[in-house]
Amino acid sequence: MDQIVSIGSNQDAPAEIAVPASANGLQVTPSAVKRIRVILAKEGISLEVGGLRLGVKGGGCSGLSYAIAFDAHPRERDRIFTFDGVRVFVDPKSFVYLNGMTLDFEETLMRQGFNFINPNSTRSCGCGTSFSV
Repeated sequence: MDQIVSIGSNQDAPAEIAVPASANGLQVTPSAVKRIRVILAKEGISLEVGGLRLGVKGGGCSGLSYAIAFDAHPRERDRIFTFDGVRVFVDPKSFVYLNGMTLDFEETLMRQGFNFINPNSTRSCGCGTSFSV
């Protein structure tokens, strides 16, 4: 499965290029895509212009924390990844830490939530929301 990646530009519409799923970048599992789609619908955010925002910020017990939010529009310099019609926005600074990462969604009797499977992480805390490189 190919993914569509848009790189922000100064033009009105970012350029989109097809990238093989095996290439570096960002991966989102089908279960995560399904959950993102449900949340976007509940938030009233259009799939055509809105999407999930992934980022990294300083903090947490391991030094860096994952940030996840839903945005109505991408920002100018965002990388935009599209998976089965669902868009994921990543700012350039966060992409340095998230390149190669897979976002999954797990729903079991014991746990429900997004999992960040990040090959760049050398250490993470017990809760899984903070990491270091």
